Amino acid sequence: TGFGVVLVKKNMARVVKVFRTLRNHWKKSTFAVVVLSYGGHWLYGKHCDNVLRREACQVAKEFGRQQIAPQEGLRKATVILNPAACGGKANNLFEKNAAPILHLAGVDVKVVKTDYEGQAKKLMELMEQTDMLIVAGGDGTLQEVITGLLRRPDQDTLSNTPIGFIPLGSHNSLSPSLHLLSDNKVKDITSATLSILKGRNGASGCAANQSEKLVLFTPQSLKGEKEQPVFALMGLRWGAFRDVAATISKYWYLGPLKTNAAHWFSTLREWPLAREVSVSYTAPSLRPPDLLPQKPPRPNLLYRIARRLKNYWYPPVIEPPKVEEPEVWTEQQLSTFELFIQTHNKNPVQRRINDSLMICAEPDNFTVGEFITVGNKKEEDPTVFTKASTQLEASACRLQLPEGAGGFYNIDNEEYEAMPVEVRLLPRKLHFFISAERREELLAQM
Repeated sequence: TGFGVVLVKKNMARVVKVFRTLRNHWKKSTFAVVVLSYGGHWLYGKHCDNVLRREACQVAKEFGRQQIAPQEGLRKATVILNPAACGGKANNLFEKNAAPILHLAGVDVKVVKTDYEGQAKKLMELMEQTDMLIVAGGDGTLQEVITGLLRRPDQDTLSNTPIGFIPLGSHNSLSPSLHLLSDNKVKDITSATLSILKGRNGASGCAANQSEKLVLFTPQSLKGEKEQPVFALMGLRWGAFRDVAATISKYWYLGPLKTNAAHWFSTLREWPLAREVSVSYTAPSLRPPDLLPQKPPRPNLLYRIARRLKNYWYPPVIEPPKVEEPEVWTEQQLSTFELFIQTHNKNPVQRRINDSLMICAEPDNFTVGEFITVGNKKEEDPTVFTKASTQLEASACRLQLPEGAGGFYNIDNEEYEAMPVEVRLLPRKLHFFISAERREELLAQM
């Protein structure tokens, strides 16, 4: 019993000594605790990422084990990868998170990497026929790919190729329309890759979805000169809020106050920030019903013989070609803090009466406080507009800027010099893979 008491006393002395040492060296102790906590959190995050990769690979292996007919070949996938996306991390993110899933699923993957800005447009001119086209990058890469695709002479055929989008860029505007987003980059990439595989294999709710597209013409095309158009998926943004959003990163040292500071400093340099613009637009066109292409049954032999004899003795009258009615343009002068011409791709599964673009213009009577408040909301979602905004529905529109009005457009988060442009909608032109979970969520919102 005496030995046990002595042992307890010795252990208590050691504990007291440890606490006394920690108290005497509290700075080192605090630093050690912070480092160990951060290191433990980092290791736990790496472990969770590996678990996500392992689960995604297990799902991909099930697709790879599916048998194919002897006359069928491997499905071909062409991947356009921008290694410079996400600050140069895109190549590593793709190789670790997306490439193993595609290979395990038995897909013949051909990866084409871009070396400089604008190369994706030229690469699309040389692209061969493929079963699916995968864009691995951000908004800029996606815009270059669809622009190069739709500039080809055989774009009517190639536009039927289903497109998958793997979000690897710093801006991925189309991702919320196609995938369920999270705070984990690895989860977003693996989920997007799996949705492509499930859609290609005909899984329930994951079939390729028809998406709309925005077409932007340069001023030369308005004058009748030959000029290549630019294609986009989300929309065109112009105005004071866009200009301020481009400068927010300069105030990084202000932390969470940088957005408020950027809007406030802009009001000190110039106020008011309203701008004049002339908008001409045409009425939206009625959306035709979405009917599946069905081959009608062939008539019987007697009916075909009678029809040929009738056409021989009484040839059908060839009607003259219908003269297309000229487009009716409505012009409206707007004074606005921001103008946004956008498609309905934010919810691509919603059925609508018209095929149209939405022209949204904020009012020009904001106070400084309202300007800062609205700017904070637009930093989170640029497609959000106030109740007092002007909203027009059109199938095409033209923007005429006043002389001396400089600035820039944001076209799918890509910067272009502001100039008079014509915008037209090509409805349901492209097919994108969409995850079943995101489709159900969008349908529930409706």
